Amino acid sequence: MTVKEYLGQAYLLDNRINSDTKELEELRIMSQTISSPGFEEHYNASKNTDAPYIRTLEKIFDMESKILEEMNLLMALKQQIRDVISNVVKPEHQMILRCRYIHNMSWPKIGDELSADTVTVQRWHNKAIAKIELPDDAINLKK
Repeated sequence: MTVKEYLGQAYLLDNRINSDTKELEELRIMSQTISSPGFEEHYNASKNTDAPYIRTLEKIFDMESKILEEMNLLMALKQQIRDVISNVVKPEHQMILRCRYIHNMSWPKIGDELSADTVTVQRWHNKAIAKIELPDDAINLKK
């Protein structure tokens, strides 16, 4: 895994958590709606006696558990990324890396934050990336 791939994992995981949170909200809305009754005759040897919304509530519980696991992983990953960034010598390089990989800021926003143009920010970023060494126990989400 390259340094950029390692550092970019937090952004991807954050997006996955946001997507799962939207899906959870849709499930919550679905659990509060009334389903229409079926009036046609059905023969089912193993009749399900649970209320229709029970399956939705189970999905909600599973999704909440998944989001909680992902959030714990994101916090551990961001802490490890902070530790890696703190080993960079120059403070402006540290700041660029923090803005990009901890706060998920765009290049123009980082340039505004540091009062530098985008090309300069990207040049500093590339210099900082070249000096980073990944930890032996680096978290890898692709496993």
